[in-house]
Amino acid sequence: MVRPLYARAAARLIFTLTLVIGGLGLSTGSIGAQPPSVASDSTCDLGAAPGQIKHVIEIQFDNVHFRRDDPNVPSDLEQMPNLYSFLKGNGAILGNHHTPLLSHTGDDIITTLTGLYGDDHGQPVANTFIFYTPDGNTHQALTFAYWTDLAQGFDGVLDAGRFNLLDQQQKGVPAPWVAFTRAGCNVAGIGTANIELERVANVATVYGANSPEAQEAADLSDAGQTRTTADFIGIAVHCAQSSSMCATSNHGQPDLLPDEPGGYQGFMGLFGHKYVAPQKSPNGPLTDLDGNVIKSGPYVGFPGFNGTLATVSLSYVATMQEHNVPVTYAYISAAHEQADTGLGPGDPIYQQNLRSYDAAFGKFFSRLAKDGINRDNTLFVVASDENDFFAGTPPLNRPCDGVTKTCAYDANQLGSVEVGLDVALAQKGIKTPFDIHSDSAVGFYLTGNPGQMATSTRQFERAVSQIEVNNPLTKRNEKITSLLADRAQMRILHMVTGDPNRQATFFDFLNLGFQGLIGGLDCSNDPNTLVMQCPGVETWLHGDIQPVISTTWAAMVGPGVEPRGIVDNVWSDHTDIRPTVLAALGLRYRYAHDGRVLTEILSIGHDRDDDKTLAELQQVFKKINAPVGRLALSTIHATTRAVESGSTGDDNQYARVNRQIQSLGDERNEIASQIRNVLEEVAFGSHDFDRGQARQLIERANDLLERADELGSGE
Repeated sequence: MVRPLYARAAARLIFTLTLVIGGLGLSTGSIGAQPPSVASDSTCDLGAAPGQIKHVIEIQFDNVHFRRDDPNVPSDLEQMPNLYSFLKGNGAILGNHHTPLLSHTGDDIITTLTGLYGDDHGQPVANTFIFYTPDGNTHQALTFAYWTDLAQGFDGVLDAGRFNLLDQQQKGVPAPWVAFTRAGCNVAGIGTANIELERVANVATVYGANSPEAQEAADLSDAGQTRTTADFIGIAVHCAQSSSMCATSNHGQPDLLPDEPGGYQGFMGLFGHKYVAPQKSPNGPLTDLDGNVIKSGPYVGFPGFNGTLATVSLSYVATMQEHNVPVTYAYISAAHEQADTGLGPGDPIYQQNLRSYDAAFGKFFSRLAKDGINRDNTLFVVASDENDFFAGTPPLNRPCDGVTKTCAYDANQLGSVEVGLDVALAQKGIKTPFDIHSDSAVGFYLTGNPGQMATSTRQFERAVSQIEVNNPLTKRNEKITSLLADRAQMRILHMVTGDPNRQATFFDFLNLGFQGLIGGLDCSNDPNTLVMQCPGVETWLHGDIQPVISTTWAAMVGPGVEPRGIVDNVWSDHTDIRPTVLAALGLRYRYAHDGRVLTEILSIGHDRDDDKTLAELQQVFKKINAPVGRLALSTIHATTRAVESGSTGDDNQYARVNRQIQSLGDERNEIASQIRNVLEEVAFGSHDFDRGQARQLIERANDLLERADELGSGE
């Protein structure tokens, strides 16, 4: 659903495309040397073999589906052949790729950028999150904030002075651009989560409270907000120390990362289209790939996050690459939406959006080819965020394929089934006040922040697990709960951050198609309405744990990548993207990732005499550590049964299972930490490992999995 600037699209089409410039190897053929039109910076050293890899580009789509949402309608990627054929024909498309939890745009993008799960970057609950203050009350805040912003509620209340992004030690999270700027490369952000200014308040923070920029941002009228967006939001360049691009004379500002490992002093940044564009398009306004001037309303500049169509974002990328910004992150907004309405698969507007995106990629690739960009020296990494679930009834005119025959839908039956959780719980006699993170995965925050074993908490959890409504689409009485996660289980799911104020009391992963709200439904004027299907509201749902949402895809093409086509036998998730990119480049960074290098699709590192041991270690690492891995899914079934069990007078089953989950979580963390250290050393250190130690870790991890499976099965 399209959101205003302050909230952003709830499903930001995440598609991570990492280009390391030097050539795409398109069907038109490889172009050897870069033409003079592409500025180069001899100080940029990405660590790869000399001359192989020159630049990096990551493009984040908000939902591009690899699989079909309707079996008759080609998938999003199938309808973008300029992209799909290139990835499939020249590299590896990972069809068994996964999200973290929550399966949400903000969490997914940040996880992809950092290689860290939400517990280690501070935003597992997205795109908004909730924190407690010492009085036990809750405050809602926005995930999308600049990298070093403090967490601040919509009501202005701060979360004890902590960063929006924070690690387990309550320090700032390492920034994704630093590995490249330290290597002498300029880095650009185009609408990508949290690496450019995201809020109007950021302008005064960066440029100074009395600056002309801050005075412009102080105009809170609609026109003033639009102009500020055009000038300062959504575009940034983080410069290498050797670069003059971000000099003070060009309106550059200090690029401050106070908690960056190893320090980060003397670096500068440019923030906003107003100051970036003149250096990239000195002869006139920057245009999209179709020749239209890029605008936010009547103002030339960044068009807002929902305005980052493929033709816009890809134009920014190409322009940056042509003007000495060799590392570029960009975001492309959702194709399955129009204004505030979601579109069903095969809808004619949806189809046209995909055709436009495909055409934009065709123009983009052609332009890059002229600039000397081809697959021989370009590394592509593609990762789609959550795989949104279509909440609606089938087309009225089946069979339709959207291509030769577009699909028609009943507009009154497109949209999620909303449930008033406060109404449902009041009917069960629950009087405990609470707040929620409203979603298809609902976080409950009980006022006063009671403990997990408190009587009020357990009564509340049992009542939630019993909520049943008459589904207006199916006309059947249905439970809304699929799976439940208390605090011990949330720890296994990597949803417990270093900030104790952000810990939900528990999470309820709803059955597909449902969304939980409080304070009234979106399509009812009566706050006491229990359930209603809301036409056009949240037609595409995300956040939930089910495979249809949490299973997505990723792809790589370029030097060092094996051309394997579609690969379904490698289990991966978003944390694996960054370490794989750094390994392909030959760069090392100063913290350990939560993911691992996807050696199965790389040609590097295959000269070891016991790849089998390494492969087993990598695979079991994902099984025990991933939020939707085997251990997590086994234990959450045990937790769900335990939460549903018992009574006020007898809660022994819950207490027993809770202790077991905590113990499994402790053991998982210990084993996963040791495996991670081995894998990081193999990938970025000595490239060797103790085989005996590795076998012991594999055996311990498999034993842990067997015990988790037994607990999950209820045996």
